[in-house]
Amino acid sequence: MSAQALRMPRPGFGRGHVQAVAGCYFVASFAALGLPPYLTEILPELGDHQARWAGVLYIVPTVFGALGAPLWGRLADRYGRKRLLLRAQLGLAVSFVVAGWADSMATFTVALVLQGVLGGTFAASNGYLGAALEGPALSKALTLMQGSARAALVVAPIVVGSLSGWLSPHRQYALLAVLPLTAALLLAALPEPEPVEQPQSRPETVDAAAPVVSLKVLYALEFAFVFSTVISFPYLIALVDDRIPGTSPALSGVLFALPHLVYLVAALAVHATFRDRPRAGIALGFACIALGLAGHAVAGSPASLIAVRLLLGVGLTLGLVSLSVLAADCAKGRAPGGMFGSLEFFSKAGAVAAGVAAAAGSARFGPAAPVLIGGAAAAVTVIATLLLSSLPALNHRTRRSS
Repeated sequence: MSAQALRMPRPGFGRGHVQAVAGCYFVASFAALGLPPYLTEILPELGDHQARWAGVLYIVPTVFGALGAPLWGRLADRYGRKRLLLRAQLGLAVSFVVAGWADSMATFTVALVLQGVLGGTFAASNGYLGAALEGPALSKALTLMQGSARAALVVAPIVVGSLSGWLSPHRQYALLAVLPLTAALLLAALPEPEPVEQPQSRPETVDAAAPVVSLKVLYALEFAFVFSTVISFPYLIALVDDRIPGTSPALSGVLFALPHLVYLVAALAVHATFRDRPRAGIALGFACIALGLAGHAVAGSPASLIAVRLLLGVGLTLGLVSLSVLAADCAKGRAPGGMFGSLEFFSKAGAVAAGVAAAAGSARFGPAAPVLIGGAAAAVTVIATLLLSSLPALNHRTRRSS
């Protein structure tokens, strides 16, 4: 089989299908990404007048999503990726309805648990794409999926805030349940990915120059990347207020969104540049993250904060794109549902660890602690990546039969 053939999408699956999956993830993730920042407004309606449980409930869907992702991935490989992707969208809809109509803390907590257990639309979408595409076509699709997530992360809180004048964020859960339902209807029209027969062995010359890492290294990089980037999210507004007292909410919101906007602008260009050298991209990405987060701790003006947020955005973009390329490489010859489900587990585990570290560090050392912890983690990962890249184990491509 030629290298060109290995990079082609499965028959009957084109760019429009990829865009449809990414678009459905975007609309379905609105409530999941847009409403958690408003937990401090939601919980007083449910009896927690001081919103003391906001921090815990913020990570509840992430924790249970991490626990359920590997199982749902294996079930997708067994019973069909499209079927399990539809299940994830419908599961989100059910959990949002329960959350929107909850009248107690206990019921609302159950709804967030259901969101984690029954959701998992990102991993399900990636598993679906992994069954239909491979090589650069898959890594480009994964890059587009990350763009969809970044766009939702930027737009959803703004929309939720705009609607809150007419409908409380609590009740918006029920309203926004219509979005994953709509996504499920659209996805129902997509084909089930068809496996393509592959030869028992591939010539050693095929993709010989493409860098490859083991699954264990991919999972470790995913965990470290999510930890080092997410740790700066929860207390960024407090850090901005500490560095520049009196900063307007609008400027704080722009500063929060800047790294994600960098990804939306530059991701495809970065993919074209680093798709054949993802290890260099991931090392450079972690280096930019380390420098950007360290800069947060000393920035004392709007201009300097904008500069370090942009640098963090460069690192975010390089890291996400390179991880997409490495994930697509690891997916060759493997059951994609199980692999992407496990990858989602380590991603969410990194987010949970980041949330705990951010809370502990901020409480003990102040709002600059999370960015310093994340910068140190990124710096350590740069060193580890450079050391590991020289090992023969990372330069060896595992050949799998179909």
